[in-house]
Amino acid sequence: MQNISQVISRISPGQRVFVHGGAATPCRLIEEIIKQKDRLPGLEFIHLHTEGAGAWGAPELAGHFKVVNLFVGHNMRRQLDYINNDYLPCFLSEIPSLFRSKKRRIDVALLHLASPNSEGKCSLGTSVDVALAAFDSATVKLAQINTQMPFVNHEPLLSKQELTAWCSVDDEIPEMRPASVSEVDQKIGQYVANLVQDGDCLQVGIGGVPNAALAALKSHKHLGIHSEMWSDGVLDLIEAGAVDNSRKMLYPGITVSSFIIGTKRVYQFIHNNPQVLQLGADYVNNPRVISSNPNVVSINSAVEIDLTGQVCADSVGHRIISGVGGQVDFIRGAQISQGGRVIIALPSQTKTGKSRIVHELMPGAGVVSTRAHVHFIVTEFGAVDLYGMTLHERAKALTQIAHPSHREQLEREWFNCHRSCDN
Repeated sequence: MQNISQVISRISPGQRVFVHGGAATPCRLIEEIIKQKDRLPGLEFIHLHTEGAGAWGAPELAGHFKVVNLFVGHNMRRQLDYINNDYLPCFLSEIPSLFRSKKRRIDVALLHLASPNSEGKCSLGTSVDVALAAFDSATVKLAQINTQMPFVNHEPLLSKQELTAWCSVDDEIPEMRPASVSEVDQKIGQYVANLVQDGDCLQVGIGGVPNAALAALKSHKHLGIHSEMWSDGVLDLIEAGAVDNSRKMLYPGITVSSFIIGTKRVYQFIHNNPQVLQLGADYVNNPRVISSNPNVVSINSAVEIDLTGQVCADSVGHRIISGVGGQVDFIRGAQISQGGRVIIALPSQTKTGKSRIVHELMPGAGVVSTRAHVHFIVTEFGAVDLYGMTLHERAKALTQIAHPSHREQLEREWFNCHRSCDN
């Protein structure tokens, strides 16, 4: 064991540094890098969403550091300048191969680990996702080992002997409180729950709509979880007996994900829990793996959807607010799962009253899921299944679940556009 300064001394100027993400963000190590910034010009940080203030991405440090976001978290959205702080789009399932193939070489892996178990093995804790691939790929492997990081099973576990250097910390793990659920969210959640059957295997994220959908599933039985991530809403279903993972083909009886973030209640539940397993995103998010479970239900959200079914989920116009993530991975996996269903759920309009079902996406908006990917679209006004529909049929169906104040305008825009195309 070394002190934090000695650990960071192993980093050299100009190296590419992977930063462990989510609740496993190694804040102590990053703080020390910032202190040593004058010694470390030209560093490039690369990571998924992280917790904390995101000080390493601040504009005033642009002369020292570059940041590459694989998924843009709340702490980086306002700091993106698309030069020194940029976004790299990539399916989550493919990021591990991005590292292992050296297409995006990793020099240093900056990790946040749980204390070793009785066999001397360390866990990546709350986030395995792409961190395991970064660990495998990096030349220099640095870690803060935290007595408060939950020990979560994953394959394989890590040995301290594999680390270049490490320090010990005793810090609380960042929490993410459940998003508040509005009346609109509750209506959407009920429509989503109506599409879920007993024994289904779920992939679901976090936020008001997912939380509402999960809350509406407590009377269901034998649900399974094979999901990119999960949080308090899933724990509620486990404790209610709705989730027992008994119908899954892969890891029956076990809740499988690539990362977890939530409250202390979640962290206490997952610690040394043999019924919880974390695996790399190249496995969890692999569509072929996903489809090996029957009746997979993929529940995702969107920023906006056009009348043909194109889904923007990573940007507001040109402004990136999240990332491709695992939406397409799980949509494709659910599509080819026997009995699988694909659900995109969103409120019909923004908080300022703009329709989120639109005639055409905003200029610069990214199409994360194509019109060929989508099946069920759900708003507070109902659910429609676009699979097998023509463009005109889709436009008509989506208009019916748009907010009533926007329906006439949507009909007019669709008619005017396609009348002009005929001419």
